[in-house]
Amino acid sequence: MRPVAAKEKSGNAIVETIKTIVYALLIAGIFRTLFFQPFWIPSGSMKQTLLIGDFLFVNKMAYGYSYASCPSLIMPRFGINIDAKNICGFIDGDNTRFWAGEPERGDVVVFRHPVSGRDYIKRLIGMPGDTVQMKAGVLHLNGAPVDVQDDGMFTEAMEPQGPQALRPRCENGPVGMGGVCEKSRQIETLPGGTSHAILNIGNQTSDRTGVYNVPEGHYFFMGDNRDNSADSRLAQQAGGVGFVPYENLIGRADRIMFSSAGRSMLFFWTWRSDRFFKGVK
Repeated sequence: MRPVAAKEKSGNAIVETIKTIVYALLIAGIFRTLFFQPFWIPSGSMKQTLLIGDFLFVNKMAYGYSYASCPSLIMPRFGINIDAKNICGFIDGDNTRFWAGEPERGDVVVFRHPVSGRDYIKRLIGMPGDTVQMKAGVLHLNGAPVDVQDDGMFTEAMEPQGPQALRPRCENGPVGMGGVCEKSRQIETLPGGTSHAILNIGNQTSDRTGVYNVPEGHYFFMGDNRDNSADSRLAQQAGGVGFVPYENLIGRADRIMFSSAGRSMLFFWTWRSDRFFKGVK
């Protein structure tokens, strides 16, 4: 017959294990809410700055905190849909932040989509009060074109990318599997001096827009892969981002920690070691 003391010891061990797990989850939740949030790049809208499969931590301290700082847990496969508003909705609605910091033009920012609530990552192009327009593929801010310099070609293999097996769009026409997919690359310099690479695939509607007047307390975002990005150029009603309120900003992307070109991070032969700990510019 098993001694009572042994049973009590076993029961205590189980309780202690459960408590350890709960404490660990609480600490991780607090860390993610207040300091850094992990983010996987799911699409190619920010190429070449960010590639599908890049893994980074978002600096939440950069802009302070709002309801959007609370993490969302969305896992449709398991029927889980816990939105940040379910947790921190009581501070939503006034478009303000606590310990607020102002974003700078050119920052690469993770924010909550104003309608769907999903996390997006784009480059901050238009500040409150700015006018933004695309003319013949060239960005115009407050009526003046930004400086753009040709910088050769961006190339990548035509193959499925990431867990969703997305295939890249190419400027050099239909490309067969295993072929070389090309896009024109330029260096764009924004007012203030921030320079970054942008990619172009072809002449399309998003290269010719009307004038966007960015409201106070809102921001205008665009992807660096200009012809393959659903961003502020497209209205929210049409599936785009539109103008993003200040309170929807989550944080700034500063550094890529890890990168994998395959469908799983476990496929070590697809790791991009040259992107580990690379700064985001």
